[in-house]
Amino acid sequence: MGRRNKPAYDDDFSHVSNVVKYLLFFFNFIFWVVSVVMMSIGVYARMEKHAEAAMSYLSVDPAILVLIVGVLMFFIAFCGCVGSLRENICLLQTFSICLSIIFLLQLATGILGFIFSDKARTKVTEMIDKAVIHYRDDLDLQNLIDFGQKEFGCCGAVSFKDWTLNMYFNCTPENPSMERCSVPFSCCLLSKDEAVINRKCGQGMQELDYLKAGDFIHTNGCIDKLVNWIHSNLFLLGGVVLGLAIPQLVGIFLSEMLVKQIKEQIEQQRYHFRHS
Repeated sequence: MGRRNKPAYDDDFSHVSNVVKYLLFFFNFIFWVVSVVMMSIGVYARMEKHAEAAMSYLSVDPAILVLIVGVLMFFIAFCGCVGSLRENICLLQTFSICLSIIFLLQLATGILGFIFSDKARTKVTEMIDKAVIHYRDDLDLQNLIDFGQKEFGCCGAVSFKDWTLNMYFNCTPENPSMERCSVPFSCCLLSKDEAVINRKCGQGMQELDYLKAGDFIHTNGCIDKLVNWIHSNLFLLGGVVLGLAIPQLVGIFLSEMLVKQIKEQIEQQRYHFRHS
C-alpha cells in the first residue's frame, strides 16, 4: 500500500513569529501614546474655550476634532496592542478593518477634493469669511488669522475688502467703530527690522483703491495665495500623504500576516488533536 501523504505541518508545529508580533505591538504602542497626548490636548483646549464662541465660526470645534481623532486612534491602537500580545484574531481583524476604512476614506477624500476643487474652494472661502466676521470674538481665532495672513502675505479671503464683513472693520458710514474701514495689522507690509509693530498700520486702508493700498498692505486674498502655495508644494504634500499612508499599510500588512500565522497554528493544533 502506498504511504499516506501528510500535511506539511504534521511533522512540526508552526509558530507565530515573535518579530511580527512585537513589531506590531511596538507600532501600535507609539500611536497609543500619540492618541493619549491628543486626547489630553483636546480636553485641555475644550476646557479653556467657551463652547459658544468656538462653534459660532467653524463647522467643527478644533478641540473637539482633536479629541475625536485621539479617541479613535486610542481604540484602534488598543485593538492592535492587545490583539498582537494576546494573539486575538478578533481584535487584530478589527484593527485591520478600521485601518482599511480610514485609508479608503482618505483616498476618497483626496479624489473628491481634486474632482470638486471648485466647490472645495467655495467652501474654504465661506469658512474664511465666517472667521473674518468673528475675528474679534475669539482670541485663538484672531491669532490663527493673523498668523495665516502674515505667513502667506495675504489679507481676507478674496481681497482686503472682505474685512468690511467684520462689524468693527465695516466700512459703512453708520459704523461708529474707531477701526472703521481698517484691516488687521497682519495685513500690513511689515519690515523685519521693525522692533515694535505698529498695530494701527491698517487704519483706513479699505477706503483706498488697490494700487494705493498695495503700498501699505497685502491686497490679495488668502485663497489665491493658498492655491499657489499648494501648486508650488505638490511634492511636499505628496510626501506628507505618503508618510501618512505607509504606516497604515504597514499596520494592515503586519496584522494580516499575524492573523494568518495564528490561524495556521490553530489548524495545526486541531489536526494533531484529531489524530493523537
